[in-house]
Amino acid sequence: MKSFYITTAIDYVNGSPHIGHAYEKVLTDVIARFRRQLGDQVHFLTGTDEHGQKVQASAKQRGIEPQQFVDETSAEFRALYDRLNVSYDDFIRTTEPRHKQVVRDILQRLFAAGEIYQAEYRGFYSTRQEQFLQSKDRLPDGSWPELFGEVAEIVEANYFFRLKKHQDWLIEFLTENDDFIFPHFRQKQVMEFLKEPLNDLCISRPKARLEWGIPLPFDENYVTYVWFDALLNYYSAVVDQGRWPADYNLIGKDILVPPHAVYWPIMLKACGLPPPKHLLVHGWWLQSGAKMSKSTGAAVNPLTLVEEFGVDAFRYFLIREMNVGQDSEFTREQFLVRYNSELANNLGNLVNRTLNMTTRFASGVLPAAEVSEDPERELHDLWTRTRDEFIPLCEGFQFHTALERMMVFVTATNTYIQRREPWKLGKSAEAKDQALLRTSLATMAEALRLAVALSQHVTPATTARINAVLGYTPGADWRAELTWGAKLNGAKVAEALVLFPRPAPAEKTPAKVL
Repeated sequence: MKSFYITTAIDYVNGSPHIGHAYEKVLTDVIARFRRQLGDQVHFLTGTDEHGQKVQASAKQRGIEPQQFVDETSAEFRALYDRLNVSYDDFIRTTEPRHKQVVRDILQRLFAAGEIYQAEYRGFYSTRQEQFLQSKDRLPDGSWPELFGEVAEIVEANYFFRLKKHQDWLIEFLTENDDFIFPHFRQKQVMEFLKEPLNDLCISRPKARLEWGIPLPFDENYVTYVWFDALLNYYSAVVDQGRWPADYNLIGKDILVPPHAVYWPIMLKACGLPPPKHLLVHGWWLQSGAKMSKSTGAAVNPLTLVEEFGVDAFRYFLIREMNVGQDSEFTREQFLVRYNSELANNLGNLVNRTLNMTTRFASGVLPAAEVSEDPERELHDLWTRTRDEFIPLCEGFQFHTALERMMVFVTATNTYIQRREPWKLGKSAEAKDQALLRTSLATMAEALRLAVALSQHVTPATTARINAVLGYTPGADWRAELTWGAKLNGAKVAEALVLFPRPAPAEKTPAKVL
């Protein structure tokens, strides 16, 4: 079995999860489930980032200890991902001893190697981003971008990591590995960033200003900069398992440059460790062209949609709607379009027709196909093309297009039913019509089985429910399940299954925001 290690960004626990967090974890889950279906030995890591000035300030505002604050908020994130059926293998928290020890070990190693030094810093500091800023970060009018929040000028002694020493190596690495970042245009953005000289990275904060962090092993009067701490979670979680390097670090585009594309590979290089094999960078969910943000009151609570429409409908929308790497607009209206036209009226309709007609015309037992004429041959041929396109699309993270191909096949199956009209064949006593009826029932059921086998990494619960009402238990070899055959012959089906009920008129109210 091929080992496959994939990680998400760990979520900063200074607020509640929103649709952006949910999308990233569901996307990573879809990739992990797909790789398991291919036979890989997958290790899927997610978790929470729990140190830093904002956490300390939020805990103080509530009058509780930082540890209690992060315990509560981390549990909220984990509960959401469990609710979304995210199949992570490990959930790491940066306040765990296993992580803190690795961070201290790495810091000590770098300090001993001369990669960390102490110096006085004079400049600007963003509390919101918990980072030091440079003049080049200003807007043309001299102001600071809104994302930095309040910016203050400070002077303090700190410890610095020799980032600029490794700039030439990073440029050479990215040049030789032009597929390091997906999508490729993101790698070009990094190369543009690296045309400017790097500054060394301040990797400490004095305890007099910030206590909530991992103390430096060589100077207990300082704690570790939250980014230097957080990035190491990908390594600390598997340090004793021999899984490093990760196949993919999956992140949002806002934390590509500089944290993941500059700090992270250089940190690893300085430690003598290989970089991750790839960075997979996803886009943002937008509303009216702007990024969803809790600060603007436009961060959709994913649980609202889950409670109304179910987990799999929500998962399906996220993966079907967004092209991995690009931005996508979120509206409730578009969610309902996908829900009604693709899930309820297309897939749900096929399920209902299959169960209803098998119950009416075959006493609930699926017969064998006996006829192969143009309608059957055309559907078989479409299945072969669909399957052969679907797997490479998923391997290339084009899940939205793969689902489109699957749904085209479902549509064609419903069209096949319209052509064969089994409700008319069931009224005929002629032997030929009865053979066509049995063939129609077998064909529609087999097509349904195959379609949901394709989408099971996106909608796992739905696939399991449909297999159950078809009286079918899939085998362990997923690829073998994608061959058109007679696996359902003689299976006893359920009488009905309502998968995607239509929303009531009252459901048209706007989605709840955080």
